[in-house]
Amino acid sequence: MKPQYLIRFDDITPTMNWLVWSEVEKILIDLNVKPILAVIPDNQDKDLQIFQPAPQFWDKVRQWQRLGWTIGLHGYQHRCITREAGLVGLNLKSEFVGLPLQTQEDKLRKAIEVFQNEDVNPEVWIAPFHSFDSLTLIGLKKIGINCISDGLFLLPYKDSQDMIWIPQQLWKFRPLPFGIWTICFHCNHWTESDLKKFRTDVYSYQKFIASFHDVIPKRKCGYYNHILNQASGNIFNLILGKKKKLKIK
Repeated sequence: MKPQYLIRFDDITPTMNWLVWSEVEKILIDLNVKPILAVIPDNQDKDLQIFQPAPQFWDKVRQWQRLGWTIGLHGYQHRCITREAGLVGLNLKSEFVGLPLQTQEDKLRKAIEVFQNEDVNPEVWIAPFHSFDSLTLIGLKKIGINCISDGLFLLPYKDSQDMIWIPQQLWKFRPLPFGIWTICFHCNHWTESDLKKFRTDVYSYQKFIASFHDVIPKRKCGYYNHILNQASGNIFNLILGKKKKLKIK
């Protein structure tokens, strides 16, 4: 089994660094890579206000969607509301974790309404700060999203609640013998050197790069995948020094 890599870009907003992004976009199109784009519906995070808002932002999002790129729902306003890590346990801050179900549902409905009003169809949940909880999952199913881009596993799987998990474990390319690996990039502060490295890496790994739709599992996690994912999740947690384990249901 050869490795497959998915490319994900987070913090896609009207105020992102468009000079850098225009170069990233050219690389993706030139090399026929279909990334996952984590789009924030109503960004209120001042740290992500790099440029003046692009007036044609949603036209661009619709264009990416027509190219077959996967649009992800990246929270609602990308605001840190609580100091909770949630199910994945990577960061002690969250826009959702610890909030009541009704509050989370309200935020998710407002988020999805922004996309619907712009004729954009988000296919996957991408939590700000990698933090969400079991109540978030309930809210996601109510708004029609049943796929998550997160989790420290080797392979995608469908859990007992019919939620599809596509793991996200890397922040740069690295040679690996097998597994499905999502690489998460944040490009707002990239330099010319970063862009050159990205192009070189994408070219080098091109034959191993897959799209979101290439890796979606069609059925619930089988016994072999369950054991392999559980073991890999525990190993990742040990490497990261995490005491909490993300259990596969």
